[in-house]
Amino acid sequence: MSLLERITNDMKEAMRARESEKLSTLRMAKAALMNEQNKNGIDYVLSDEEIVKVLQTLVKQRKDAADQYQAGGRTDLAEKEIAEIAVLQVYLPREASDAEITAAVGAAVAETGASSLKEMGTVMKAAMAKLSGMSVDGKKVNEAVKSALS
Repeated sequence: MSLLERITNDMKEAMRARESEKLSTLRMAKAALMNEQNKNGIDYVLSDEEIVKVLQTLVKQRKDAADQYQAGGRTDLAEKEIAEIAVLQVYLPREASDAEITAAVGAAVAETGASSLKEMGTVMKAAMAKLSGMSVDGKKVNEAVKSALS
């Protein structure tokens, strides 16, 4: 079963169970996926990797919004965004731990022979390649690379 089929089935289950928050989140995700699909043509079918990228974008948007709401003192809206993140993360690969990120960055530095911040892009690319298949926050990798090279 593809990821899109899984989202559609879970949407139907949320309708039957009258889980309005989950349903609205899944509808929003499906709409974003349909928009991405339509960008590439009517007959285009998104791969699971493309679906994961769209969902990661949605999660990042929700995290940013939750941070903004927290800063503005709107904890009720921040909690709603965090609940949406929890629904979306079910469909994403597991997130890389800090130890895994540090190990991948260390291996990338050794592999590339980088020694200064000028080579940060090369190390970032190699580290992200080592962490493929997992959900990774680019900011965490960026910070790990900076600390490894400085």
